[in-house]
Amino acid sequence: TELSSLKKFDEIKKANQAAAKKLVEDQLSSSSEDDDEDAEVKQGKILDKTFTIYTSQTDGDASELERTRQYMNEAFQSGAMTCLICIASVKRNQAVWSCCGCFCIFHLVCIQKWAKDSLFLVSSPLTDDDFGKKDYPWPCPKCRFEYKRSETPSKYYCYCGKVENPAVDPWLVPHSCGQICEREFKPSCGHKCLLLCHPGPCPPCPKMVTTTCHCKKAKPVPRRCSAKEWSCRLPCGRTLLCGQHTCENPCHAGDCQPCPRVSKQRCICGRQTAERLCASPQWQCDQVCRKRLPCGNHTCEQVCHAGPCGDCPRSGKRSCPCGKTKFTLPCTEDVPTCGDSCDKVLECGIHKCSQRCHRGPCEICRQEVEKQCRCGKHTKRMPCHKPYLCETKCTKIRDCQKHQCRRKCCSGNCPPCDQVCGRTLGCRNHKCPSGCHRGSCNPCPETVDVKCNCGKTVIKVPCGRERTIKPPKCKQLCSRPPTCHHSTQEKHYCHFGRCPPCRQPCQKTLTCGHLCPVSCHDEALVRQTGSHQSAGPWEQPSEPAFIQTALPCPPCEVPIPVYVSPLPCHSANPYSCKRHCGRLLDCQNHTCMKECHHVTKLNSSADAKKAGPECSQCEEECTKPRPSGCPHRCVLPCHPGDCPSCLQMLKIKCHCKLSVLYVECLKLTCADLKEKERLISCKNQCPKELPCGHRCKEICHSGSCPLNCSQKVKLRCLCKRLKKEIQCSKIQEGQVSLECDALCKEIKRKASEIKEAEAKAAIEEEKRRQQAELEAFENRLKGRRKNKRRKDEVEVEQSLWQKYKNIIMLPVFGVAVVMV
Repeated sequence: TELSSLKKFDEIKKANQAAAKKLVEDQLSSSSEDDDEDAEVKQGKILDKTFTIYTSQTDGDASELERTRQYMNEAFQSGAMTCLICIASVKRNQAVWSCCGCFCIFHLVCIQKWAKDSLFLVSSPLTDDDFGKKDYPWPCPKCRFEYKRSETPSKYYCYCGKVENPAVDPWLVPHSCGQICEREFKPSCGHKCLLLCHPGPCPPCPKMVTTTCHCKKAKPVPRRCSAKEWSCRLPCGRTLLCGQHTCENPCHAGDCQPCPRVSKQRCICGRQTAERLCASPQWQCDQVCRKRLPCGNHTCEQVCHAGPCGDCPRSGKRSCPCGKTKFTLPCTEDVPTCGDSCDKVLECGIHKCSQRCHRGPCEICRQEVEKQCRCGKHTKRMPCHKPYLCETKCTKIRDCQKHQCRRKCCSGNCPPCDQVCGRTLGCRNHKCPSGCHRGSCNPCPETVDVKCNCGKTVIKVPCGRERTIKPPKCKQLCSRPPTCHHSTQEKHYCHFGRCPPCRQPCQKTLTCGHLCPVSCHDEALVRQTGSHQSAGPWEQPSEPAFIQTALPCPPCEVPIPVYVSPLPCHSANPYSCKRHCGRLLDCQNHTCMKECHHVTKLNSSADAKKAGPECSQCEEECTKPRPSGCPHRCVLPCHPGDCPSCLQMLKIKCHCKLSVLYVECLKLTCADLKEKERLISCKNQCPKELPCGHRCKEICHSGSCPLNCSQKVKLRCLCKRLKKEIQCSKIQEGQVSLECDALCKEIKRKASEIKEAEAKAAIEEEKRRQQAELEAFENRLKGRRKNKRRKDEVEVEQSLWQKYKNIIMLPVFGVAVVMV
């Protein structure tokens, strides 16, 4: 009994080990495609549930939800949401806070510490008297949006702010309460958000409102509330500020532009006329007024002005230069000095001018005083107008609390530290580029690309997270060459590490000529034995070591008929030949692999090669070929006849590659080309752009888009006055053109005449200006000639001795001659 129980225990143990080994091999060989697909399906259901109320208002149009969808996908993706303060992942069960400016997610503890440190750094330079009198703000670490001290988060709320400490629900968006958001849209329109509680910004308002165009001429039409501002493209027609013309621009929002027309307008003084824009009728010429003032002695020196010139500025009572004495004098006489001391306060602000009343500015203060330097440590006697700075360097610590001021003769109000911080940021890759400061540095603003093994799938993560975040899941097929003897390997997705073991049949030719039917065994894991000997009984047994090696093909198991030699009659009884039975099993696909054994006789001779009840039962999987295009396995074990129809769903992308469709595998594999075209279409408008620039009007389709664009476009003549709506395809083919009519030509002719008149006026104006400059130059030249002539006359004028020397010398010479 003990032997039988031990034998039974060993059989059960071997069966369990075989089942566990098979399960491990299946898990290792299969990738995480099914898990990924299940997660994507679950995520898609949650998103559809969140967007249901919104899409019901837009008739299924979800084009405005892309930005919100991106934030929600990041919330689902593992490691995509990162707290920029601590550079760690934001998990489902952690308390978070979301910025209302950039919608970035932070840990609640991290943002509370950030706000506290920011407020301390701002308020630390204040004195005790000023502290608490002003509510200093603290900024968001990412977008620098400022919050008040009272807005510092203290509790964990969901995204919409209705529920405190929302429960973790796997069928909701992380950190969501599952209720309708009901936040007001920005810009405010009176409606509220219809999505379920969600991260990121609310989408545009989907409500339908009846509204008219900007100019109020068109009839009101129903439009989306988010796009209720529209233009009818008709001329505006509102009267411009000039009061003479109307706005000719198409229907537009806001005020009309200034009038672009040109007209002849007089300047303010009325002396000159010029062609100017109708929108700016007020202008000044450059001529001085020169009108005689009421005093009759002076003229107005103002440039081109309106109204009367006013009284003479030299009339009435006038003060002396020092302002102490007033005089009533005619405007032709200058005010004399009073002779008293000036007594005006000098630039130093302490002393007064000691000179007598004088014209012009006062001199600098030259009195010697005892001056104290700016830092207050030294005094010196020197002129009042000179500043006194000593050479002592300030030893106070600047606001960074690290470096000394080191400024000469500092007044105590030390400037901020001008050195670069240079501390290593939390990412451990970059240094802080800000000026030297106290407290924590701002988060690293850089992002890093994390790629899959092939490099085709990339996600951006905050700098410093690239070492801990998981690489993105790539949907591209692995492109590595096979490591076994097969020319191609089984299809599987891009991955890191070694490829899964090859499960294709070996198909090597054996010595007998048959092909090896077992799975590929070029890289089999074999347990390594005898490589390590324990030092003694105290040493703990180590885990078994496995090595990867190529195993030889097993012996050929194909049954071959063999003739047996005759036996004596007395021993001619059934016996075992020690070969495989080889009878066809019930599955009609495999044969009995038991050693030659007794089989109960069947009724008919036709079933001589059919398995009996003593033969083994087939436990293999169904290996029959699947229909073309079906990637799934047969759900039944090995069986006779045809496989049942595949009822699984295929996840494929539509023709335009924007939508993911779920189609029954049976329908897709059995459909013809026309039916496949219909099944793979998402029934939405094709997003492709035609060569003309318009969007394709066809429903989602395969191949290239048709070139006959049916969009109506406006065709204008060369002068842009005439316009006509024509089909775009006709314009592309050059079949239609719009010529200018007689009115267009007349408008062109008038415009050219106006331009010629403006050019002539500009030429005449330039000639007048040049003539005025020439006359002014000649007048200055005449004045110089007169001055030169006067100088010459002064130089030629003779002295008294030269004038009377002849009269004096003649009598003297006469007397001398007589005496001789």
